[in-house]
Amino acid sequence: MVTMTLSKIFLLAFSFFSLFFFTYTEGRVHTKSRSKHSDIVSHVSLPPAPAPQAPVSPSYYKDSPSPSPSPSPIQRNIARVYNVLSFGAVGDGVTDDTQAFKMAWDTACPQNESAILLAPGDYSFMILPAIFTGPCKTSLVFQIDGTIMPPDGPESWPSKMNKRQWLVFYRINGMSMQGGGVIDGRGEKWWNLPCKPHKGINGTTLPGPCDSPVAIRFFTSSNLTVQGLRVKNSPQFHFRFDNCQNVIVQMLSIKSPAQSPNTDGIHIENTNNVQIHNSVVSNGDDCVSIGAGCHNVDIKNITCGPSHGISIGSLGIRNSRACVSNITVTDSVIKHSDNGVRIKTWQGGYGSVSKITFHNIHMETVRNPIIIDQYYCQTRNCSNQTSAVYISDILYTNIKGTYDIRSPPLHLACSDSVPCTNLRLSEIELLPAQGQFMANPFCWNAYGAMQNLTIPPVPCLLDGIPQFLPQNNIDQCQNNLYQTRM
Repeated sequence: MVTMTLSKIFLLAFSFFSLFFFTYTEGRVHTKSRSKHSDIVSHVSLPPAPAPQAPVSPSYYKDSPSPSPSPSPIQRNIARVYNVLSFGAVGDGVTDDTQAFKMAWDTACPQNESAILLAPGDYSFMILPAIFTGPCKTSLVFQIDGTIMPPDGPESWPSKMNKRQWLVFYRINGMSMQGGGVIDGRGEKWWNLPCKPHKGINGTTLPGPCDSPVAIRFFTSSNLTVQGLRVKNSPQFHFRFDNCQNVIVQMLSIKSPAQSPNTDGIHIENTNNVQIHNSVVSNGDDCVSIGAGCHNVDIKNITCGPSHGISIGSLGIRNSRACVSNITVTDSVIKHSDNGVRIKTWQGGYGSVSKITFHNIHMETVRNPIIIDQYYCQTRNCSNQTSAVYISDILYTNIKGTYDIRSPPLHLACSDSVPCTNLRLSEIELLPAQGQFMANPFCWNAYGAMQNLTIPPVPCLLDGIPQFLPQNNIDQCQNNLYQTRM
């Protein structure tokens, strides 16, 4: 009897201890309280809810698995939360909260354990132009559950601060920017500057200051993830990655008006090993643009448009060298856009674009669904030059849908002096969005082959290999790629 009584006492005590312990450890910290950050320890929440998914076409995505990214290593561990409210942020959308964000960053960055910088939900934080500098001691999560925004237009921008960028992340190694919140670029007043192309007659510009900020820029950074956010109305590019390595961008919703100038969704330059997946972009410029020095880029399941399409370039501006290789664009929809998949280069540049694949892409009323433009020019005064970026080994497969009849379905305008080579077309089916008239494709100095019957046929594509090939361009880019990997 005594033994049974002792057992019951022991079980009651153990149950009470377990209830207390697990209730304490599972407590949430994503609240609006202003408790001290030193006392806040929490499990990071699950990955943010995905942005609106690309519409699934019965014939285009049935073999494409729906991705569900795994939580990052940070999200499996206990991490300390640094809530910007604890550092004095007000979050009313008017008060300058820059110092609170900087103090939270400066406190979280040198910590030895994983850290979360939290901009909580139900608040709007106005942040002046700022640079967040690393490297931090460990991986860091920048969790945006509320809204962050810059000053409202050029007149509100601090006069002594750079007008070409808003939030810059420099020398970061291991960071995730994520959340269910909003990055609002408040770009309308910037778009209406007199210098912008849509303000003058027939696309001309008017005199006056023209600098406009990129919303979010990562510079000289590595092992980055950006996911789950809604981003809108950037004054210029929404995201820009310069000189970065190992970048994952996924589950984003990026939106700005079709007439907003230079509002590229995601731009990368001198950036390698990049994944851009499962996102929806509609804007006034390229959904994704790939600049010089980019290699090993995978773009998948993007819904793009209205926009200017998905572009490699522009490359070779002001007689510069451009090397781009190993780019894939797959399982995507482009709709109501000025271009589909595009490669654009300036005359006078040099270098090469090679090993590019555009596969399983659906076009909906797109001008220039497939376009190579080696005569890219933003004015009407560009002079003819003999040097050009060499374009080779480009594969277009299973590209189907409708095109805007104002432009041909294929436009392959290669350089007079540096022909494009090994352009391969397979399973192309592009029909006019209106009427029955089928426009003829346009080719110039473009060499390649149709691997099966295409609609429309492309008889202007030249067979074989041209007599002259710019070997120096290829060698220079291969040497550059080798040095990058060293």
